Amino acid sequence: ITPGQVTVITIDDQNATWYNFTRFKDAEKGCHISGMSELKKYFQRFGYLSIPNNQNDNFTDVFDAQFESAVILYQQKFGLPVTGKLDSETISTIMSPRCGVSDTESTIHATKHFAYFYGRPRWDRGSSMTLTYAFSPTDMIDYISLPEIKTVFKRSFSRWASVIPVNFTEIDDYPSANIKIGFFKGDHGDGQPFDGVLGVLAHAFSPENGRFHLDEDETWAIDFEKVKSKMAIDLESVATHEIGHILGLAHSSIKEAVMYPSLKPRSKKVNLKLDDVEGVQALYGSNPNFKYSSLL
Repeated sequence: ITPGQVTVITIDDQNATWYNFTRFKDAEKGCHISGMSELKKYFQRFGYLSIPNNQNDNFTDVFDAQFESAVILYQQKFGLPVTGKLDSETISTIMSPRCGVSDTESTIHATKHFAYFYGRPRWDRGSSMTLTYAFSPTDMIDYISLPEIKTVFKRSFSRWASVIPVNFTEIDDYPSANIKIGFFKGDHGDGQPFDGVLGVLAHAFSPENGRFHLDEDETWAIDFEKVKSKMAIDLESVATHEIGHILGLAHSSIKEAVMYPSLKPRSKKVNLKLDDVEGVQALYGSNPNFKYSSLL
């Protein structure tokens, strides 16, 4: 999906993507607000709206019935009150930094909140599976040391390995690794360009692709005591989320779940919830040593 241009305004001399969407608060069907076409592009990027037909690919600034349906679908997907209006909770969620993976490229489980990518793709390496991962030798950040980054990712992989019969092993040979991790800026060749500070934080591809990309423009942190920026994003939270995509999970509508699409700056969410565990175990089975009591 190629995202539309998103208008950016500046706060504290730093770009805050999507911040200007606050002016659409309380909009509802029938409203005409200048710039709403940009918000529609956001909804199109994440799978809630299709590109308009016979309008030279331009969205209008009218809050029409099609957009109301998109807002309702968004509210359902994010576990928000379903009003069909751009109420304050909905606008706040839209403005939150988030994963770049589309919310609707998935099959929603009928009775659960977790979801899979279409076709339920999974890694197939036999019953006792080991997946390798490697860090790009060229596309990394320099203000967090590589050993510290590796420690964060080792913890993130081990959380998933503790609930499914899959092991993760780091190797040095980036080209041959199953999972390839790197930090990239803007358009980096995969059709899903990053957008600068905040906005989209990272994205990863469904099995067995293995590409795992983080936005280099973010202020990544592993300890908020040491990083004072209001824009700081917890690396371990994002790593744990994106590994879920690597394994085949799409986004969850449970706010507490690791696989929920958005993550506010200076917040941490690394512990798998029941929804995350049930989803990934439905794909791979259970780690024989896993006990549900460990989630309590």
